[in-house]
Order: sequence, then C-alpha cells, then structure tokens
Amino acid sequence: MTTTERAVSAGRVDGAGGRAGRGPARQSPATRIAARTGGGALRIFLVLVALFWLMPTIGLLLSSLRSPQQIAESGWWQVFVRPAQITVDNYSQLLGNEKVMGSLLTTAAITVPATVLVVVIGSLAGYAFAWMDFPGRDGWFMVVVGLLVVPVQVALIPVAKLFGAVGLFETTAGVVLFHTAFGLPFAVFLLRNFFAEIPRELLEAARLDGAGELRLFTRVVMPLGGPAIASLGIFQFLWVWNDMLIALIFADSGSPPVTVALQQEVRQFGNNIDVLAPGAFVSMVVPLIVFFAFQRQFVSGVMAGAVK
Repeated sequence: MTTTERAVSAGRVDGAGGRAGRGPARQSPATRIAARTGGGALRIFLVLVALFWLMPTIGLLLSSLRSPQQIAESGWWQVFVRPAQITVDNYSQLLGNEKVMGSLLTTAAITVPATVLVVVIGSLAGYAFAWMDFPGRDGWFMVVVGLLVVPVQVALIPVAKLFGAVGLFETTAGVVLFHTAFGLPFAVFLLRNFFAEIPRELLEAARLDGAGELRLFTRVVMPLGGPAIASLGIFQFLWVWNDMLIALIFADSGSPPVTVALQQEVRQFGNNIDVLAPGAFVSMVVPLIVFFAFQRQFVSGVMAGAVK
C-alpha cells in the first residue's frame, strides 16, 4: 500500500471514529415535540380546531334545513339523530321572497364595483408611489398612510350632507363611492409596499426594450403583483359584502343590501326564522366561496415580504 493510500485509509477511519464518537446531533425540545406530534395526533387536533371554527356555519346551515317548529323545539344537532328533519322548504320560501333576493342583487351591485375600483385605482397609485418620481411623492404617501387611522364614523355626517347636496344620498352609486374612498388608503399602502419589492433591474430592462409606463405597469408589474392584488380584492370584497353601517345610512331603503334586508326581516319572537336562517347562510357562504377560491393567492400576498 502506498503512502497516499495509507493516508486516505487513516483519514476514513479517523473520520468514522470521530463521527461515531460525536454521536447524533442534539435536538431542541421544540424539535422533539414537533417530531413526536407530527403524525396522527397533530392532524386530529387540527381537524378538531377546524370543526370548532366551522361550527357556527354548520349550525346555521342545519338550522336553515329545518322547519320553524323544529328550530323552536330543539337545537340543530338533533339533525344527526333525526335526519328526516332535513327539508329545503325554507330555501323555496327564500327564493320566493322578492325583498331578500333583490337585496342579494343590490349587494352584488355594490360590492363588485367597489372592489374593482379599489383594486384598479389602488394598483395605479401604488405603482406611481413606488416607481415614479413626481413632486411631493413622499409627502403625499404619508398623507395616504395617515388616512388609514381615520375612522369611518368621523365621515358619516359630512359625507351624508355632501351626498344630499349632489343627489347621491340613498343611491347605490353613493354607497359604492363611500366604500371606494375608504378602501383606497389601505389599497395604496399595501400595493405600494409590494410593488417596491420588485427588482429595479427588471423594470430597467423593460424600459430599455422600449416599454412605456402603461405597458410596464400592465405587462410587468401587474402579473408580478397578482398575490397582493388578490389579497386586496378579498379584503375589500369581505368588508363591503358584510357591511351594515354604511348600508343603513346611505343605501336606498326601498332596495337595501342583504345585511339591512335581513335586519328588517326580524320580527317579534323571530316568527320568520324560516327566511332569516337560509338568508343568513346564503349571505355568509358567498364570501366563503370567494375566500376559498383565492386562498392560495391570499396566503402568498399576506406572506409577501415576511421572508427576506
């Protein structure tokens, strides 16, 4: 055996012995707990937490599938003992209730434009504050940030007087404008910070290829900002759809949104529970569908910037 071979063999033996002497790396208590509970026990616990979180929704759904007499006599969990209680008569009555069904259309007519306007205007303003130079840019952005702390209640009376003067009080357009105005500060703040993380080299390369600001915004910034835009859209949609304060004050009392319509349906002793239960479930399930449809983009947008 040559000298080189002896040296290599000795190194292998010493290395193996050194590794054997050191033993396995020590794990922290948190790592050991996670390793021991990373199987079925942890999954069962997470399933229980999810069921507990969904219990109000499940209870409302099962209540909407029972008759008013059964709802008054026992709790919704009796459905598991007596499945024959399930019926769709309540939803048939809901479909025949023109006021509630019209309120759903009114809510959609308010929510969709208010969400689209906030996303479009907030995206344009966020791009301008992030990548365009204009006089007073930082000062104007600080004004936008300061508007985040202005509560909605402060503007109710002044905006009501303004809408009354211009003929927008108790109109769908007035409600859309109010939600758009109060949704824009958060939209500009969120999208500006997200767009600012885009590499400058990428934008400069697009400019060298002859792209103008509009083309740069639509072809480069918007595709990269998809997660943040989806998160903003979900936030705005949920806020407008579930709003009741603004709808009570500014919406048309003849065709109110669904939150106000359900509140108006409440009578003494809850005699119309056959309408309230399915109506409340429908008004709840629409935001849930929107959230679960865009949950992947929502999580990506929320986590954007959390990891360096």
